[in-house]
Amino acid sequence: MKKIIVLSVGLLIASIMSYGQVEVSLGLKGGLNLAKLDISSGASNIDNRTGFHGGAFALFKLTKIGIQPEILFSKQGANFTANTTDVEANFDYINVPILLKLYLAAGLNLQLGPQFGFLTTSELVSTTSGITTTEDIKSFLDKKYETAVAVGLGWDLPFGVTLDARYNIGLSDVEVTNSTPPVSFKNQVIQISVGYKLIKLGK
Repeated sequence: MKKIIVLSVGLLIASIMSYGQVEVSLGLKGGLNLAKLDISSGASNIDNRTGFHGGAFALFKLTKIGIQPEILFSKQGANFTANTTDVEANFDYINVPILLKLYLAAGLNLQLGPQFGFLTTSELVSTTSGITTTEDIKSFLDKKYETAVAVGLGWDLPFGVTLDARYNIGLSDVEVTNSTPPVSFKNQVIQISVGYKLIKLGK
């Protein structure tokens, strides 16, 4: 998976640089997550989990097209009910989106691309009859990574400020292997971000 990411980024950067004049920017970004899980069975009253994300990005931009790879820490999961138990699922990922940006007017841009996620933390906080327990379930998940599609809208403002609104749609079914019957889930995350270009080179 890591080799695929490195190769993809390298090919995208090489293809853009081959056109000649290009803007290269490096920056930081962060913001709000509204995360939810698409759970196959056994859950009801599934609600968003509010979290955050933050990390770094690079932008390789021609006049109307850009490629923006990022690396982000992202707090995801959901709140739901299983039988009579209230559950808070807390999943932390290191996400690597690689976005194609199509620029319209005045810095507005459309965004689309793949995202690769690597699980760092997974715990369930369960409350039954007022008693709360916390369980680390990372060893019970059949995948410690996921792939997703990111779609969004951005606005590159003057003075290096960027705004993004993005929806990450999980494609990977992650199965909880110790559940009976088996349960799987996919991540779904709405992200609202503010960024700042620390370095800008080129046109």
